[in-house]
Amino acid sequence: MLRLDVHHDLDDAQRASVHALLEAVHRHTGTRPLNDQLWLDLVHGGRAGFTAILVREANTPELVAYCQLSHDNDSWAIDLVVLPAADVSTVGPSVLATTVGFIAGAGGGHVHWWVTDPDQTIADIAVASGFAEGRTLFQMRVPLPLPSSLATVDVLTRPFEVGRDETAWLGVNNAAFAQHAEQGGWTVATLRQREDEAWFDTGGFLIHERNGRMAAFCWTKLDTGTGPALGEIYVIAVHPDFHGLGLGKALTVAGLRSMTARGARTGMLYVDRDNTAAVGLYEHLGFSVHRVDREFVADVEAAPPARPALPEKTMS
Repeated sequence: MLRLDVHHDLDDAQRASVHALLEAVHRHTGTRPLNDQLWLDLVHGGRAGFTAILVREANTPELVAYCQLSHDNDSWAIDLVVLPAADVSTVGPSVLATTVGFIAGAGGGHVHWWVTDPDQTIADIAVASGFAEGRTLFQMRVPLPLPSSLATVDVLTRPFEVGRDETAWLGVNNAAFAQHAEQGGWTVATLRQREDEAWFDTGGFLIHERNGRMAAFCWTKLDTGTGPALGEIYVIAVHPDFHGLGLGKALTVAGLRSMTARGARTGMLYVDRDNTAAVGLYEHLGFSVHRVDREFVADVEAAPPARPALPEKTMS
């Protein structure tokens, strides 16, 4: 028997239980659970709309699963993290039913759930819970440094300047990702939250300008928590006004060289499987697929408003 508790805020003990579960899963899989925005919401107490579902076996204090929801850009993002020893075929349907019910009660909307390397059990649970398969992302990696034949950079860049570049950067980012549910529609507050993170380094946040305008950027980050530094191309984009100039490849190489200079021995990025041009470019630079992330999507209808209770009749 499972007990599912829905919270819009977590106290210190609850947050510690969640972190213990996430760390156990991280050790088991080698992958940190929760996407970047959900992780920041958890660490910093969440934004408006933060919702957490804590899952325990009845009468036991330890978590067996954790589900977090975020409502942003007119859609819902969810992430379900299950303890390796738990039975996902039992936990998954119960948590997803609770999640979908909560979203319906909150007005419904489009929902996307990302799963790393999903097996058939997860796919079957998703379909049975009303989800369909959506996008697929490749996480691709490349050894660093790049061979000298590929490492030539023919584009000028400068570091991002905090307090100066936010507005122009948001203009490029939001134009480039106008149709992207997670990366489009960023605000100054979204960017400032990243600037406050310990990993933020303007030396790895490369800006390219043309004709007095910010035309493109390559934002990188380093993860030094597990062995040799892993460098990530966190976000890379070219403003639509500057497409067709080869800036994507040039800035990718510039970002990889920046990672190498800061100690990374492996470069990593995410790319949509269906973006065959980008996948081909990265393969040309020596990248190969390291893992697959798959999205499951659903459109949840709003629950009908509760009908007011009728007054009781008094019999005389």
